[in-house]
Amino acid sequence: MPIQHFAAPPHVKAPPLSFATRVGDLLFVSGIPGFDAHGALPHGFEAQFANVVVNIKRVLDEAGATMRDLAKVNVLLTRASDVAAMNALYAGAFGPPPFPARTTCVVHALPDPKMLIEIEAVASLAKG
Repeated sequence: MPIQHFAAPPHVKAPPLSFATRVGDLLFVSGIPGFDAHGALPHGFEAQFANVVVNIKRVLDEAGATMRDLAKVNVLLTRASDVAAMNALYAGAFGPPPFPARTTCVVHALPDPKMLIEIEAVASLAKG
């Protein structure tokens, strides 16, 4: 079965990767940081989180999926102080329950020092 690749939007300066790849009924979404529609990274955590969600929804939509199709989510944060805010925002963006399985890690750094969050995910595209 061939692998289908989904490229980054043209305005985003991305490293050498696909924003997502589809293999069979699984969609693997690369770690997505909080860049806005112009490729800029806002300073606040809430704004970066909102941009991550918009970008994940765009990738899912392009693949024919929705947030309800997410099976697994990995959240990377650079500040432990953002965990509570992330949980509150996450509940609204990825809900209502049941939520996807999730791992949340606080990491030392992400590729750009201004990045506060990055989320990667796996979605099921199986219908039926």
